[in-house]
Amino acid sequence: MVTHRYWGRIFTVIVIGALAAFGLLGGLVSPMPWSARWIGLLTCLVYSTSIGGLLGLMMPPILSRFPCPTRLTRWLSRLAATAILIVLGCMLAGLVLIVIRISRPDEYWVFLRGSLWISFLVGTVASLAATAYETMRGELDAAEIALKTKQLEEEQARKLAIEAQLAALESRVHPHFLFNTLNSISALVHDDPAGAERVVGQLASILRSSLDGGIVPLVRLDEELGVVRDYLEIERVRFGDRLRYSIEAPQRASPALVPRLALQTLVENCVKFAVSPRRGGAAIAVRGTLVDGGLRLEVIDDGPGFDGAAIPEGHGLALVRNRLAMIFDGRATFAIDSAPGSTCVSMILPLDGASAS
Repeated sequence: MVTHRYWGRIFTVIVIGALAAFGLLGGLVSPMPWSARWIGLLTCLVYSTSIGGLLGLMMPPILSRFPCPTRLTRWLSRLAATAILIVLGCMLAGLVLIVIRISRPDEYWVFLRGSLWISFLVGTVASLAATAYETMRGELDAAEIALKTKQLEEEQARKLAIEAQLAALESRVHPHFLFNTLNSISALVHDDPAGAERVVGQLASILRSSLDGGIVPLVRLDEELGVVRDYLEIERVRFGDRLRYSIEAPQRASPALVPRLALQTLVENCVKFAVSPRRGGAAIAVRGTLVDGGLRLEVIDDGPGFDGAAIPEGHGLALVRNRLAMIFDGRATFAIDSAPGSTCVSMILPLDGASAS
C-alpha cells in the first residue's frame, strides 16, 4: 500500500541516488569550486528525481498487475520494468533541464546519451534495493496482519468455548436442581400450599434469569442477589435447618453490574460440597462491599474446605474465573482461600462494567 511513509522512503532513495551519481561523476573530488559544481549536483538531483519518481509511482501497480509464478521471473520482470522506466526518467529529466535552462534544446540527445550509463548503474541498484526492501516490508506487514487475525480468531474461539462450557454446566446442573425443586414443591402442596406457591415463584425467577443469559450477560447486583436468595430459599425447603445463610450488601452497591449467575454458581458450589454431604449442614454468607474503584463479592462457608489450586477446567468455579477474565478483560480478580471450617471465594469487579472488547 502506497502511503506517506512510502514516499518518504522514496525521497530518501532519490537524495542518496543523486549524491551517489554526483560522486561517481567526480563531483565530490573535483578541483572546481562549489559555485561551479552545484550545477552538476542539481543536474544529478533532477535525474534522480525524475527516475526515482517514475519508479516509485509505476513499480507498485506494475508488480501488482503482472504477477509472476516464480522468483526468477519476478526479478527478471522487475529488471525489465526498471530499465524501461530509467530510460523514460532520463528523457523526462532532459526536458526538465531544458525548462530550467541548465541545457539547451539542441543538447537534449547529447545529455540523454551521456546520462544513460550512470542512470542505469545507480538507478538499477537503487531500484532493486528499494524493491527488495518494500517486498520484505510487505511480507512482514502481511505476516503481522495474519498473526493478529489468528490471535483474534483464537480469542473469539476461547470466548465461545467458555460460554459453551457455561451452557454445558448449566445444562448439567439445572435438571438435578429442577428435579429436587419439583420434589420439594410436591411435598409442600398438601401441607403448605402457600409455601409451594412461593417456591414456584422463586423457581420461575431463577429460570427467567437463566434464560436471559444470552441477551443480558451482566445484571445489577441487587438482581443477582435476588436470584441467590431465591435459590437458597428453595434449597432450604430441602435441607431445612442444615442450611443457614446470610446476605449482606450496601444499598449504594445495588446498581453495580456483575456477571449473571456468577454469585449463584459460587453459592451452589457451597450447597453441593459444604451443606449436602454433612449431617450438620453448613452456614453460607454472601457479602458485597465497595472497595477502592471496585466491588468486592465474597461467598463464605464453614464446610470442610478444598484445594483451590486443584480445580479442574469445566468446574463451576473455573468457569466463573474464566468468565471474569473474558468479560472484564483481566481487570477483575478471583481468589479462593480455603481451609477446614472456613472457605472464602471472592471476586473484585471494576465498577465501570465490562470491557468494550
